[in-house]
This record gives sequence, structure tokens and C-alpha cells, in this order.
Amino acid sequence: MPIDLFAGIFQLLGVALVVLVLYQAIYVFREYERGVVFTLGRFTRVSGPGFVLLIPFVQQVVRTDLRMFVEDVPSQDVISRDNVSVKVNAVIYFRIVDPQRAIINVADFAAAVSQLAQTTLRSVLGKHELDEMLAERDKLNADIQEILDRQTDAWGIKVANVEIKHVDIDESMVRAIAKQAEAERLRRARVINAEGEQQAAAKLVEAGKMLATQPNAMQLRYFNALNDIATDKTNTVVFPLPVDLLPIRGRKGDDG
Repeated sequence: MPIDLFAGIFQLLGVALVVLVLYQAIYVFREYERGVVFTLGRFTRVSGPGFVLLIPFVQQVVRTDLRMFVEDVPSQDVISRDNVSVKVNAVIYFRIVDPQRAIINVADFAAAVSQLAQTTLRSVLGKHELDEMLAERDKLNADIQEILDRQTDAWGIKVANVEIKHVDIDESMVRAIAKQAEAERLRRARVINAEGEQQAAAKLVEAGKMLATQPNAMQLRYFNALNDIATDKTNTVVFPLPVDLLPIRGRKGDDG
């Protein structure tokens, strides 16, 4: 009986050992996964997707995900070039393009990208004025994305896109910006009005010169004005008439 008991225990241990060996040897990677394989601590290859067989206890594997990661950058305090304090947050889209570098060259690539994005966000936006932050957001997104993509290339990371989500301004600064915008609109209205008056004056001068050189045109303009006045029957209008237009004959005894 004790022999049979020991035999059963050994069989169970053998089955458990086989299961453990298979668990350590067989891996299945999905289409969007890759495995970075190390043999006795040294990098060997990148495997997957599909079925992968490893040497138990000799080779180890680290799974990586090739899908797009979305990292929310916390709100950052930024002082613009025109000394306006704002809070800016953004979102970053990135993915792994080289699993070997992403695992070997950086301990935690997601945290590294997040920290780098925060410092880059403050650095880039601090070089621009507030108006540029609000009006040229697409250009700022492209500049930040280019810088991040260049710096994360050594980690095997591709930064696909950066989007600035919110630019929060202090309430007192919002009122000041509103007053500035109102003053700017008033200034433009005055400039447009002055330009209109200048153009009208130039046209009047041009018309005066033309009438001065054409006496008949002056008389026609005069009669046109009389016709306009005659259409209003509610008023009595007294107007002078040039003497040279009246058929007056000289009296007897007068010259001519």
C-alpha cells in the first residue's frame, strides 16, 4: 500500500511538472501582440503573432501591445510669451513600432512619454502669445507632435498625434481680453470710416476738377439738382439762377 501511495504521488508530481513545462514553453500571441524573447537574460528575437515555443526556464518573454495608446496629459501651468498665466492640458496618441527598443531602452515607455509630453507642452507653449495659443492650435499641435516623435524614436515609439484640449484662462484675464477685443473692433470701425471719408473726399476733388474744365457739365449738374428739389412738393424753395442763363435784353440808353 505505501508503495502504491508513493507511486501515485510521483505520478501527480510528474503530471504537474509536465503542465508547468508546457506553461513555460507555449505562448500564443494575438495579431496586435509581439513577444520580446530573452535567452538567459540576453535579447534573442521578437516573436509573434501566433504560436511560439520557448525553452522553459532558459528563455523568457515580455509581451508588448502594438495598438494605439491614448495618454491624457495633466493640466500644466504655462506662462505665455506675453506673460499670461494659463492652464493647458492635452491628449497624446502613440504606438510601439519597435518592441525591442520599447522594452530594452526604457523601463516604462508610457510613463516616459507622459512626462516628456508635459515638459514639451510647457516649453513649446511658453514661446507663444496667448492669441496664438487660441487661434493657431493646429500649428502648435503639429510642433509638439514633431518634437515628441523625434525624441521618442530611440524608444521605438511613434507619436501619431497631439491634441491640445483646453486652454483655461483666469476670470480677470477673460474680462481684460474681452475689453481688448472690443477696443480692437472699435479701432477697426474708425479706421474703415476714415478710409471711406478719405475715398469720398478724393472722389469729390476729382469731380470738382472735371466740372471746372467742363462748364456745360456744371450747368447740367445744376439743373439735375433743381429737378431733385422739384420732386418734393411740401417745401417752398428759393434758389438763385445764374444771370447768364436768363434771356435779358439791354434797355434803351444802356450799352450794348
